[in-house]
Amino acid sequence: MAVVYVHYSTVTESELKFDISMATITASCSILSSRSKLRTTWLEFETHPGRIVSGKPIYRRNLKIRAEVNYVNAEEAKNLIAVEGYAVVDVRDKSQFDRAHIKSCYHVPLFIENKDNDPGTIIKRTVHNNFSGLFFGLPFTKPNPEFVKSVRSQFSPESKMLLVCQEGLRSAAAANKLEQAGFENIACITSGLQAVKPGTFDSIGSTELQNAGKAGLITIQGKISAVLGTVLVCAFLFITFFPDQAEKLLQMSPAS
Repeated sequence: MAVVYVHYSTVTESELKFDISMATITASCSILSSRSKLRTTWLEFETHPGRIVSGKPIYRRNLKIRAEVNYVNAEEAKNLIAVEGYAVVDVRDKSQFDRAHIKSCYHVPLFIENKDNDPGTIIKRTVHNNFSGLFFGLPFTKPNPEFVKSVRSQFSPESKMLLVCQEGLRSAAAANKLEQAGFENIACITSGLQAVKPGTFDSIGSTELQNAGKAGLITIQGKISAVLGTVLVCAFLFITFFPDQAEKLLQMSPAS
C-alpha cells in the first residue's frame, strides 16, 4: 500500500478556508475508483488537522492507493501461475486439502479443526458431527488465529498470490484479510476449485479438484440410488416377462 503525504501551511485566511472546506468534503466521502474487469483500484483522500506552529494551523492530506483483489476464472488463473509467476495458496481445511490440491501449492488454512473442550464447544461439535459432519463430511472448525502471521512468514507484501478454496468464499475472506494486512498482489478463482475442469491444473490426491469438497453419506447417495433403481427395473422386467413365476414367488412369501 503506497501512502503519499502532502503538507499545507495555512498562512492566509483564504488558504485556511480552503483547507477547512477540503476537510469537510473529504470527511463526508473522498474515494475515487477505476475498474478494469473485476479488479478495482481505489484512491482515498483524507485531510486531518495537525499541529499549530506560531499560531498557524498545519493541515495534512493523505493520498492512499489501494489495489483490491483480482477475481479470475480457471484459465486466467492458470495463466497467472505460468506467465506472471503467481504462487498458489490453498486456504481450505486439511481434510479437503488432503483429498486433492494443486501441485506445488502452499497450504495455509483459514479455518482449523476446533478441538476445544469447553462445554459449549463440546455441544456444538456433537451437533455438527451428527448432521453436517455425518452427511457432508465437514469438519468442525474455527478461524485460524495465525493465518496472516503464517502467510507473512512465507511471503512478502509484494508477493503475487493466487488464493484458492473449494467454493470461492473462504479465499475471498482470506484475500480481504491479507489486503488489509498490506499484501498488494492477490487473486482468487471465482467460484473456487469446484468450478475447475479436470486437467486444468496438475493436482495431487485421491480425487479431482472439483470433487474434493464431497464427503460423508452424500458421496454414497448416488451409488445407493443406482443399486435400488437397478433392483426395481429387474423386478419389473421379471414380473412382465415371467408372470407365472412371479406369482408363485409371491405366494411363497409369508403373509402379512
